This record gives sequence, C-alpha cells and structure tokens, in this order.
Amino acid sequence: MAHIGIDARLPHYRLGGTSRYIRALVGAFEALAPAHEFKLLQSRRSKRRLSSRFASASVWTPPHHRWERAALSLELWRHGFDLLHSPDFIAPYRAARRHIITVHDLSFIHYPEYLTADSRRYYNGQIRASLRRADHILSVSQATKQDLIDILDVPAELISVQLHGVDESFKPLPRQATAPIIRQLDLPDEFALFVGTLEPRKNLAGLAQAYRDLMIELPDAPKLVIVGRPGWHYEQLMADLNAAGIEAFAEIRQQVSDAQLPALYNHALALVTPSFYEGFGLPALEAMACGTVPIVSGLSSLPEIVGDVGLLIDPHEPASITEALMKALGDADWREKQAGAALRRAAKFRWDDTARGVLACYDAVLN
Repeated sequence: MAHIGIDARLPHYRLGGTSRYIRALVGAFEALAPAHEFKLLQSRRSKRRLSSRFASASVWTPPHHRWERAALSLELWRHGFDLLHSPDFIAPYRAARRHIITVHDLSFIHYPEYLTADSRRYYNGQIRASLRRADHILSVSQATKQDLIDILDVPAELISVQLHGVDESFKPLPRQATAPIIRQLDLPDEFALFVGTLEPRKNLAGLAQAYRDLMIELPDAPKLVIVGRPGWHYEQLMADLNAAGIEAFAEIRQQVSDAQLPALYNHALALVTPSFYEGFGLPALEAMACGTVPIVSGLSSLPEIVGDVGLLIDPHEPASITEALMKALGDADWREKQAGAALRRAAKFRWDDTARGVLACYDAVLN
C-alpha cells in the first residue's frame, strides 16, 4: 500500500475547472476504493473536508504564491509521501519520492496578453521547472498533450491523456424540475447559453458582436444568457461588452451555483463556446449530457470533445458564430436530432474511467 498525497488546496480559493477536476477525481477515488493510503492536502482556511473516506492535512502555503514550491516542499516533507499528485501542475521542489502533475492547458503561453503581469510571471516561471520535476504528466486532452510536446519539448512517453468525465447531475430534466430555478434566476424560458470564466480568452466580445448581428437577421431570436464569474481583465472585458450594447440582447448572471447549472443547460436551445483556446471545455460536455447542442470553436481541444455533435465555428470570425446561431436557434428538427447525438457522445465521458486511468499512472510510476 502506497502513501499518496493529493494537492487539494485550490477548491478553497477558486470555483473553476481545475477545482471541479480535483473534487470529481476525489469523489471517483472514493467510489473505486483503491488499495492505497490517500491524504488530501487542503488549505488551513478550509472548513469543509473534500472526503469523509480519506485522511486530510491542513496546509499553510496558498496556491499561486511566488514562493509556493519552496514553502510547500518544507510543509509536506514530514508526511513521507511515496507519491504526490499536483492537479494544478505546480510541483514542489521535493516533497515525495515520486511526483505526478496534471496540465490542463497552456493558455498562458498561447495568449499571454490575456493574463495579468503577475499571472504571466507565475505560470511561465513555474511550468518548465514543474515538468522537469514530474515523473509523469497527466493531460486532460490530446490537444494539450500535443502542446506540451510541440511547445515545451516534453517526450510523448511521459504524458498520459485522461479526459474529464461529466457529473451525473448533468442529464435531461423535466421542465417542472427546472422551471423554478429559471424563475429564481429571473431568466427567460428559452435562450442561448454561454458558461465560463468572464475573461478575454473566452471571446465574449466576438460573441457579443455575433449576437448583435443575429438580432438584425432574427429580431425575435431568444436572448443570450452569460453565466460565469470574473476572471483576468474583467473590467476591460465588461467595458467592451457594454460598448457593444450587450444589455439589449443578453443577461449576465455571475452567481449561479453548480447545483443550478443543469437547469440552465436544459432550458438552453444551444450552448455557445467561442473561445480562442480551451484545454478541455467542460461546459460543452455538460451541455451535451443534458441533450443540448454545442456550438464550439474549431480550435484546441473542443473538436475532440464534441466529436461530430453540434457546430464548429471560427472564433476569429463573428460571422461564423452568427451563422451557427441562426442554424441552431432556427431549426427545431435539427436540434431534436442533435439532442440524441449529444447524449450518446456525453455518455462516453465518465469520471470513474478517468480515475481508473489516473490510478494506473500512479501504479506505473510507483513501480
């Protein structure tokens, strides 16, 4: 039996995709009951344990601190881990006999202009050192694996692709179950939907321009609902959206819980993800699991997630987004056929499969 540590500090600080990955992986490990001794490393400020099955330890070092790798190494050395998994990719200098990291994306290399100066220094200064320290690297998509090979010269044999799963709460739901949530959020009964962090990389400015053009062609088109929390360069993004007159055709909701999201996906006529870059693109998968058609960028990982379901767009061409929206919102028969394809596609993504793959990597590295 190996003693394995999992760096689970981030969920206390952030609610984004990496935090959801950590929570989902821990939950899948609980269900699989692997023959290892796990310890979850949580922030000392966290008042809620991520697992009732696994032991936990409080950690003082916050994530994304400039001295994080050194401070965390000192804190964790006493635990004597056989293996440490860093799901947020920043590996300590030496805190275990073996190290595995998960790399979700290289957006900070592809689009450094969309980060703050501090964030650029942090990520660009840490990634190569973490890759050198890792005994193995988990990637959440084939696209991210290829980025690691092409941009950072990581040997292919050191990388395993373990796709995300989709939580069982994302499924087709009856209107009587979801309508109260839609009323609670003061939203229309049908709409096009965007879900993601509110930051420039998500191309919301391009989506706003495309939707404004759509309203000229289809004045009675349903509204656009934008769901997400502020990210990098939020103030400038909102200034751009306001300049595009977004209040005329969109509703923005920042305080939507994970428990409310399935209702929104079920009421949406289509999910739109026009990002310039995604390491995985979890909202597209969640939408498909609810039977909702995805309209996604044809770049990075998104095509491998949606397969032949929905529509691919060029994020650099708002006209491409407008054309896809006209198809998705205006053709009910097509949407109905796509709903079945979406459900079949989403059924292939399971967190227990992800967890089994990760455990296999643990065993390979330990042995």
